[in-house]
Amino acid sequence: MSSAVKRVPIPGNGVDYRGKIVLAPMVRSGELPSRLLALHYGADLVWGPETVDHALIGTTRRFNASTSTVDFTRLPSNGSKVPNPHQKESLIYRLHPAREGRRLVFQLGTSSPERAVQAARLVAGDVAGIDVNAGCPKPFSTSGGMGAALLTTPDLLCGILEALVHSIGREFDIGISVKIRLLETSELTERLVRRLCDTGIVGLTVHCRTTLMRPRERALRHQLRMITSVCKEKGVACVMNGDVANSDEARELMREFGADGAMIATRAEANPSCFRSKVDGGLAPWREVVGEYIKIALEVENRWGNTKFLLNQLIPGKDATYRIIASSKNYQEVCRILGLEYLQGQAKDVDEVLGIQRSGNMTIEKAKASNPTARAAGGRMRTVKPSTREDYDSMPNMPIEVTSGATMSI
Repeated sequence: MSSAVKRVPIPGNGVDYRGKIVLAPMVRSGELPSRLLALHYGADLVWGPETVDHALIGTTRRFNASTSTVDFTRLPSNGSKVPNPHQKESLIYRLHPAREGRRLVFQLGTSSPERAVQAARLVAGDVAGIDVNAGCPKPFSTSGGMGAALLTTPDLLCGILEALVHSIGREFDIGISVKIRLLETSELTERLVRRLCDTGIVGLTVHCRTTLMRPRERALRHQLRMITSVCKEKGVACVMNGDVANSDEARELMREFGADGAMIATRAEANPSCFRSKVDGGLAPWREVVGEYIKIALEVENRWGNTKFLLNQLIPGKDATYRIIASSKNYQEVCRILGLEYLQGQAKDVDEVLGIQRSGNMTIEKAKASNPTARAAGGRMRTVKPSTREDYDSMPNMPIEVTSGATMSI
Protein backbone atom coordinates (compact mmCIF):
# COMPACT_ATOMS: atom_id res chain seq x y z
CA MET A 1 0.00 0.00 0.00
CA SER A 2 1.68 3.23 -1.13
CA SER A 3 1.86 6.18 1.24
CA ALA A 4 0.33 9.52 0.27
CA VAL A 5 2.66 12.19 -1.05
CA LYS A 6 3.47 14.69 1.67
CA ARG A 7 2.51 18.31 0.94
CA VAL A 8 2.81 21.41 3.07
CA PRO A 9 -0.72 22.89 3.22
CA ILE A 10 -1.28 25.85 0.90
CA PRO A 11 -2.81 28.80 2.80
CA GLY A 12 -6.26 29.98 1.77
CA ASN A 13 -5.06 33.23 0.19
CA GLY A 14 -1.89 31.68 -1.17
CA VAL A 15 -1.04 29.77 -4.32
CA ASP A 16 0.47 26.36 -5.04
CA TYR A 17 3.60 26.58 -7.22
CA ARG A 18 3.09 23.05 -8.51
CA GLY A 19 2.50 22.71 -12.23
CA LYS A 20 3.25 26.40 -12.81
CA ILE A 21 5.45 28.13 -15.40
CA VAL A 22 6.33 31.50 -13.91
CA LEU A 23 8.07 34.80 -14.62
CA ALA A 24 11.33 35.25 -12.72
CA PRO A 25 11.99 38.23 -10.44
CA MET A 26 13.99 40.59 -12.67
CA VAL A 27 15.05 44.08 -11.75
CA ARG A 28 13.51 46.59 -14.20
CA SER A 29 12.21 43.74 -16.38
CA GLY A 30 9.76 42.68 -13.69
CA GLU A 31 7.81 45.93 -13.31
CA LEU A 32 4.04 45.94 -13.70
CA PRO A 33 3.72 46.12 -17.54
CA SER A 34 6.19 43.24 -17.97
CA ARG A 35 4.29 41.13 -15.47
CA LEU A 36 0.92 41.81 -17.11
CA LEU A 37 2.39 41.04 -20.54
CA ALA A 38 3.75 37.71 -19.28
CA LEU A 39 0.33 36.83 -17.88
CA HIS A 40 -1.25 37.85 -21.20
CA TYR A 41 0.91 35.28 -22.99
CA GLY A 42 0.25 32.47 -20.55
CA ALA A 43 2.49 32.75 -17.48
CA ASP A 44 0.79 31.08 -14.54
CA LEU A 45 2.40 33.28 -11.89
CA VAL A 46 4.66 36.33 -11.87
CA TRP A 47 7.36 37.39 -9.44
CA GLY A 48 7.91 41.11 -8.99
CA PRO A 49 11.43 42.58 -8.86
CA GLU A 50 13.30 42.34 -5.58
CA THR A 51 12.24 45.18 -3.28
CA VAL A 52 14.50 45.90 -0.33
CA ASP A 53 12.87 46.09 3.09
CA HIS A 54 14.34 49.53 3.84
CA ALA A 55 12.75 50.93 0.65
CA LEU A 56 9.31 49.58 1.46
CA ILE A 57 9.19 50.46 5.16
CA GLY A 58 7.71 53.90 5.55
CA THR A 59 5.70 53.82 2.32
CA THR A 60 2.06 54.80 2.03
CA ARG A 61 -0.37 52.46 0.30
CA ARG A 62 -2.76 54.22 -2.07
CA PHE A 63 -5.29 53.12 -4.64
CA ASN A 64 -4.64 54.94 -7.92
CA ALA A 65 -8.01 55.48 -9.58
CA SER A 66 -6.40 56.61 -12.83
CA THR A 67 -4.59 53.30 -13.37
CA SER A 68 -6.68 51.00 -11.12
CA THR A 69 -3.45 50.07 -9.37
CA VAL A 70 -2.27 49.92 -5.79
CA ASP A 71 0.77 52.18 -5.36
CA PHE A 72 3.30 52.21 -2.54
CA THR A 73 4.96 55.61 -2.39
CA ARG A 74 7.22 57.62 -0.12
CA LEU A 75 8.96 60.98 0.01
CA PRO A 76 12.55 60.80 -1.26
CA SER A 77 15.12 61.60 1.41
CA ASN A 78 17.94 62.67 -0.94
CA GLY A 79 20.38 61.89 1.83
CA SER A 80 18.54 64.01 4.38
CA LYS A 81 17.24 62.63 7.67
CA VAL A 82 14.07 64.71 7.29
CA PRO A 83 12.46 64.43 3.81
CA ASN A 84 11.15 67.61 2.21
CA PRO A 85 7.33 67.37 2.41
CA HIS A 86 6.99 69.52 -0.70
CA GLN A 87 8.79 67.02 -2.96
CA LYS A 88 6.92 64.66 -5.26
CA GLU A 89 6.64 61.19 -3.76
CA SER A 90 8.65 58.35 -5.27
CA LEU A 91 6.83 55.28 -6.52
CA ILE A 92 8.38 52.25 -4.83
CA TYR A 93 6.03 49.49 -6.01
CA ARG A 94 2.94 49.30 -8.18
CA LEU A 95 0.63 46.32 -8.59
CA HIS A 96 -2.67 45.70 -10.31
CA PRO A 97 -5.08 43.84 -7.99
CA ALA A 98 -7.60 42.96 -10.70
CA ARG A 99 -5.16 41.83 -13.40
CA GLU A 100 -2.44 40.10 -11.37
CA GLY A 101 -3.64 40.03 -7.74
CA ARG A 102 -3.49 36.41 -6.61
CA ARG A 103 -0.96 35.52 -9.29
CA LEU A 104 1.69 37.92 -7.99
CA VAL A 105 4.51 36.86 -5.67
CA PHE A 106 6.33 39.72 -3.96
CA GLN A 107 10.09 39.19 -3.68
CA LEU A 108 11.70 40.75 -0.64
CA GLY A 109 15.34 41.69 -0.16
CA THR A 110 16.22 41.56 3.51
CA SER A 111 18.85 40.58 6.07
CA SER A 112 16.74 41.00 9.20
CA PRO A 113 13.79 38.97 10.50
CA GLU A 114 12.30 42.07 12.13
CA ARG A 115 12.56 44.27 9.04
CA ALA A 116 11.34 41.44 6.83
CA VAL A 117 8.14 41.16 8.85
CA GLN A 118 7.69 44.94 9.01
CA ALA A 119 8.08 45.32 5.24
CA ALA A 120 6.08 42.24 4.26
CA ARG A 121 3.13 43.32 6.38
CA LEU A 122 2.67 46.36 4.14
CA VAL A 123 2.08 44.34 0.95
CA ALA A 124 0.93 40.93 2.18
CA GLY A 125 -2.75 41.74 1.81
CA ASP A 126 -2.31 42.45 -1.90
CA VAL A 127 -0.24 39.47 -3.08
CA ALA A 128 -0.37 35.68 -3.25
CA GLY A 129 2.92 35.12 -1.46
CA ILE A 130 6.16 36.57 -0.11
CA ASP A 131 9.43 35.24 -1.54
CA VAL A 132 12.80 35.92 0.11
CA ASN A 133 15.67 36.65 -2.25
CA ALA A 134 18.62 34.49 -1.23
CA GLY A 135 20.13 34.20 -4.69
CA CYS A 136 21.14 37.60 -6.08
CA PRO A 137 24.97 37.67 -6.36
CA LYS A 138 25.31 41.39 -7.17
CA PRO A 139 27.14 43.66 -4.69
CA PHE A 140 24.15 46.01 -4.32
CA SER A 141 22.37 43.09 -2.64
CA THR A 142 25.13 41.06 -0.98
CA SER A 143 26.90 44.10 0.51
CA GLY A 144 23.95 44.52 2.83
CA GLY A 145 23.92 40.85 3.80
CA MET A 146 20.99 40.17 1.50
CA GLY A 147 20.62 38.01 -1.59
CA ALA A 148 23.24 35.31 -2.06
CA ALA A 149 25.03 36.51 1.09
CA LEU A 150 22.26 34.76 3.05
CA LEU A 151 23.52 31.43 1.71
CA THR A 152 26.57 31.91 3.91
CA THR A 153 24.45 32.73 6.98
CA PRO A 154 21.90 29.88 7.05
CA ASP A 155 20.87 30.57 10.65
CA LEU A 156 19.87 34.11 9.71
CA LEU A 157 18.12 32.97 6.52
CA CYS A 158 16.11 30.35 8.40
CA GLY A 159 15.29 32.92 11.07
CA ILE A 160 13.92 35.30 8.44
CA LEU A 161 11.76 32.58 6.87
CA GLU A 162 10.44 31.38 10.23
CA ALA A 163 9.55 34.93 11.25
CA LEU A 164 7.68 35.48 7.99
CA VAL A 165 5.87 32.14 8.20
CA HIS A 166 4.71 32.75 11.78
CA SER A 167 3.96 36.47 11.59
CA ILE A 168 2.93 37.08 7.98
CA GLY A 169 1.89 33.69 6.61
CA ARG A 170 -0.50 33.06 9.46
CA GLU A 171 -1.85 36.60 9.74
CA PHE A 172 -2.58 37.01 6.03
CA ASP A 173 -3.07 33.33 5.16
CA ILE A 174 -0.48 33.40 2.36
CA GLY A 175 2.57 31.28 1.59
CA ILE A 176 6.22 32.14 2.22
CA SER A 177 8.93 30.90 -0.13
CA VAL A 178 12.62 31.37 -0.87
CA LYS A 179 14.83 31.54 -3.96
CA ILE A 180 18.40 30.23 -3.67
CA ARG A 181 21.43 29.27 -5.75
CA LEU A 182 23.52 26.11 -5.74
CA LEU A 183 26.25 25.75 -3.14
CA GLU A 184 29.70 24.41 -3.96
CA THR A 185 28.86 20.75 -3.31
CA SER A 186 25.73 18.63 -3.35
CA GLU A 187 26.22 17.87 0.33
CA LEU A 188 26.21 21.55 1.29
CA THR A 189 23.19 22.27 -0.90
CA GLU A 190 21.23 19.33 0.50
CA ARG A 191 21.96 20.37 4.07
CA LEU A 192 20.72 23.90 3.36
CA VAL A 193 17.61 22.79 1.46
CA ARG A 194 16.59 20.48 4.30
CA ARG A 195 16.91 23.31 6.81
CA LEU A 196 14.94 25.70 4.61
CA CYS A 197 12.15 23.20 4.05
CA ASP A 198 11.77 22.80 7.81
CA THR A 199 10.97 26.51 8.31
CA GLY A 200 7.38 26.15 7.11
CA ILE A 201 7.81 27.51 3.58
CA VAL A 202 5.48 26.35 0.82
CA GLY A 203 7.95 26.71 -2.06
CA LEU A 204 11.64 26.76 -2.91
CA THR A 205 13.09 28.00 -6.20
CA VAL A 206 16.61 26.99 -7.13
CA HIS A 207 18.61 28.95 -9.68
CA CYS A 208 20.87 26.26 -11.11
CA ARG A 209 24.03 28.34 -10.92
CA THR A 210 26.44 29.04 -8.09
CA THR A 211 26.92 32.51 -6.65
CA LEU A 212 30.12 33.02 -8.64
CA MET A 213 28.58 32.04 -11.98
CA ARG A 214 27.42 34.67 -14.45
CA PRO A 215 24.23 34.46 -16.57
CA ARG A 216 26.21 33.66 -19.73
CA GLU A 217 27.55 30.48 -18.13
CA ARG A 218 25.43 27.41 -18.74
CA ALA A 219 23.14 26.36 -15.88
CA LEU A 220 24.22 23.34 -13.84
CA ARG A 221 21.56 20.71 -13.24
CA HIS A 222 23.59 17.91 -11.62
CA GLN A 223 22.17 18.78 -8.17
CA LEU A 224 18.61 19.33 -9.30
CA ARG A 225 17.27 15.79 -8.85
CA MET A 226 18.61 15.73 -5.31
CA ILE A 227 16.97 19.08 -4.52
CA THR A 228 13.60 18.09 -5.98
CA SER A 229 13.78 14.80 -4.07
CA VAL A 230 14.39 16.57 -0.75
CA CYS A 231 11.58 19.02 -1.43
CA LYS A 232 9.17 16.19 -2.22
CA GLU A 233 10.20 14.41 0.96
CA LYS A 234 9.43 17.58 2.92
CA GLY A 235 6.25 18.40 0.99
CA VAL A 236 7.59 21.70 -0.36
CA ALA A 237 7.04 22.69 -4.00
CA CYS A 238 10.32 22.98 -5.96
CA VAL A 239 10.64 25.40 -8.88
CA MET A 240 13.65 25.17 -11.19
CA ASN A 241 15.31 28.22 -12.79
CA GLY A 242 18.22 28.70 -15.18
CA ASP A 243 18.35 28.41 -18.99
CA VAL A 244 14.65 27.63 -19.39
CA ALA A 245 13.74 28.82 -22.88
CA ASN A 246 9.95 28.47 -23.12
CA SER A 247 6.91 26.76 -21.66
CA ASP A 248 7.29 23.58 -23.74
CA GLU A 249 10.92 23.13 -22.68
CA ALA A 250 9.94 23.98 -19.12
CA ARG A 251 7.50 21.09 -18.93
CA GLU A 252 10.04 18.70 -20.44
CA LEU A 253 12.63 19.73 -17.85
CA MET A 254 10.09 19.42 -15.05
CA ARG A 255 9.39 15.83 -16.09
CA GLU A 256 13.08 15.01 -16.52
CA PHE A 257 14.24 16.36 -13.16
CA GLY A 258 11.11 15.97 -11.07
CA ALA A 259 10.61 19.71 -10.51
CA ASP A 260 7.16 20.95 -9.58
CA GLY A 261 7.44 24.16 -11.59
CA ALA A 262 9.78 26.19 -13.78
CA MET A 263 10.81 29.84 -13.87
CA ILE A 264 11.77 31.74 -17.03
CA ALA A 265 13.99 34.83 -16.90
CA THR A 266 16.07 36.21 -19.80
CA ARG A 267 14.01 34.57 -22.56
CA ALA A 268 10.90 36.20 -21.11
CA GLU A 269 12.69 39.54 -21.00
CA ALA A 270 13.38 39.29 -24.75
CA ASN A 271 9.96 37.92 -25.73
CA PRO A 272 7.35 37.08 -23.05
CA SER A 273 5.30 35.12 -25.57
CA CYS A 274 7.75 32.31 -24.66
CA PHE A 275 5.09 31.41 -22.10
CA ARG A 276 2.78 30.43 -24.95
CA SER A 277 3.07 26.79 -26.03
CA LYS A 278 3.61 25.81 -29.64
CA VAL A 279 0.09 24.37 -29.71
CA ASP A 280 -1.26 27.80 -28.78
CA GLY A 281 0.89 29.63 -31.30
CA GLY A 282 4.40 29.70 -29.82
CA LEU A 283 6.58 32.79 -30.06
CA ALA A 284 4.80 35.87 -31.37
CA PRO A 285 6.50 38.34 -33.75
CA TRP A 286 8.27 41.14 -31.89
CA ARG A 287 6.00 43.82 -33.37
CA GLU A 288 2.94 42.14 -31.91
CA VAL A 289 4.62 41.80 -28.51
CA VAL A 290 5.82 45.42 -28.51
CA GLY A 291 2.34 46.65 -29.48
CA GLU A 292 0.81 44.77 -26.55
CA TYR A 293 3.53 46.07 -24.23
CA ILE A 294 2.99 49.72 -25.19
CA LYS A 295 -0.77 49.34 -24.76
CA ILE A 296 -0.29 47.97 -21.23
CA ALA A 297 2.40 50.51 -20.34
CA LEU A 298 0.04 53.33 -21.25
CA GLU A 299 -2.84 51.80 -19.29
CA VAL A 300 -0.76 51.76 -16.10
CA GLU A 301 1.15 55.00 -16.83
CA ASN A 302 4.48 53.24 -16.61
CA ARG A 303 7.61 55.31 -16.04
CA TRP A 304 9.07 56.30 -19.39
CA GLY A 305 12.60 55.24 -18.46
CA ASN A 306 11.46 51.72 -17.65
CA THR A 307 9.35 51.49 -20.80
CA LYS A 308 12.24 52.61 -22.98
CA PHE A 309 14.55 50.09 -21.34
CA LEU A 310 12.09 47.26 -22.01
CA LEU A 311 11.65 48.30 -25.63
CA ASN A 312 15.41 47.96 -25.98
CA GLN A 313 15.02 44.34 -24.86
CA LEU A 314 11.93 43.48 -26.91
CA ILE A 315 13.03 44.96 -30.25
CA PRO A 316 15.83 43.04 -32.04
CA GLY A 317 19.04 45.06 -31.97
CA LYS A 318 19.69 44.49 -35.68
CA ASP A 319 16.34 45.89 -36.71
CA ALA A 320 16.39 49.52 -37.88
CA THR A 321 13.44 50.24 -35.60
CA TYR A 322 15.57 49.51 -32.56
CA ARG A 323 17.88 52.42 -33.30
CA ILE A 324 15.03 54.81 -33.93
CA ILE A 325 13.22 53.82 -30.73
CA ALA A 326 16.44 54.28 -28.76
CA SER A 327 16.35 57.98 -29.68
CA SER A 328 12.69 58.51 -28.79
CA LYS A 329 11.77 60.86 -25.98
CA ASN A 330 8.19 59.98 -25.09
CA TYR A 331 5.22 57.72 -25.72
CA GLN A 332 3.88 59.82 -28.58
CA GLU A 333 7.08 59.39 -30.57
CA VAL A 334 7.10 55.65 -29.96
CA CYS A 335 3.50 55.29 -31.13
CA ARG A 336 4.28 57.23 -34.31
CA ILE A 337 7.41 55.19 -35.02
CA LEU A 338 5.60 51.88 -34.50
CA GLY A 339 2.46 52.92 -36.37
CA LEU A 340 0.26 52.68 -33.28
CA GLU A 341 -1.88 55.63 -34.28
CA TYR A 342 -4.88 54.37 -32.34
CA LEU A 343 -2.89 54.90 -29.13
CA GLN A 344 -1.78 58.46 -29.90
CA GLY A 345 -4.47 60.16 -27.82
CA GLN A 346 -3.73 57.99 -24.81
CA ALA A 347 0.01 58.49 -25.34
CA LYS A 348 -0.41 62.27 -25.27
CA ASP A 349 -2.35 62.08 -22.01
CA VAL A 350 0.24 59.82 -20.36
CA ASP A 351 3.12 62.01 -21.55
CA GLU A 352 1.42 64.95 -19.87
CA VAL A 353 0.90 63.00 -16.64
CA LEU A 354 4.55 61.95 -16.60
CA GLY A 355 5.80 65.38 -17.62
CA ILE A 356 7.65 64.19 -20.72
CA GLN A 357 5.90 66.26 -23.38
CA ARG A 358 8.41 67.15 -26.11
CA SER A 359 8.47 67.94 -29.81
CA GLY A 360 7.06 64.80 -31.34
CA ASN A 361 8.87 64.96 -34.68
CA MET A 362 12.25 66.06 -33.36
CA THR A 363 13.79 62.60 -33.08
CA ILE A 364 12.66 61.36 -36.47
CA GLU A 365 13.52 64.56 -38.35
CA LYS A 366 17.00 64.73 -36.83
CA ALA A 367 17.53 61.09 -37.73
CA LYS A 368 16.53 61.63 -41.33
CA ALA A 369 18.79 64.63 -41.69
CA SER A 370 21.87 62.94 -40.24
CA ASN A 371 21.98 59.50 -41.81
CA PRO A 372 20.96 58.16 -45.26
CA THR A 373 20.20 54.73 -43.82
CA ALA A 374 18.09 56.35 -41.15
CA ARG A 375 16.27 58.33 -43.84
CA ALA A 376 15.28 55.06 -45.44
CA ALA A 377 14.16 53.63 -42.09
CA GLY A 378 12.60 56.82 -40.81
CA GLY A 379 14.93 57.42 -37.89
CA ARG A 380 18.42 57.67 -36.46
CA MET A 381 20.89 54.79 -36.46
CA ARG A 382 23.05 55.39 -33.44
CA THR A 383 22.69 53.90 -29.98
CA VAL A 384 24.19 51.47 -27.52
CA LYS A 385 22.06 48.73 -26.08
CA PRO A 386 22.56 48.75 -22.29
CA SER A 387 23.70 45.45 -20.81
CA THR A 388 24.95 46.50 -17.39
CA ARG A 389 23.95 48.88 -14.63
CA GLU A 390 26.78 51.20 -15.66
CA ASP A 391 25.58 51.25 -19.28
CA TYR A 392 22.05 51.97 -18.13
CA ASP A 393 23.10 54.73 -15.75
CA SER A 394 24.95 56.54 -18.54
CA MET A 395 21.91 56.71 -20.85
CA PRO A 396 19.68 59.81 -20.72
CA ASN A 397 15.98 59.75 -19.87
CA MET A 398 16.24 56.34 -18.21
CA PRO A 399 15.90 56.82 -14.43
CA ILE A 400 16.31 53.81 -12.18
CA GLU A 401 13.49 52.78 -9.86
CA VAL A 402 14.24 53.21 -6.17
CA THR A 403 13.85 49.48 -5.63
CA SER A 404 16.02 48.45 -8.56
CA GLY A 405 19.66 47.75 -8.98
CA ALA A 406 20.57 45.92 -12.19
CA THR A 407 18.78 43.98 -14.85
CA MET A 408 19.11 40.33 -14.00
CA SER A 409 17.21 37.37 -12.71
CA ILE A 410 17.53 37.17 -8.97
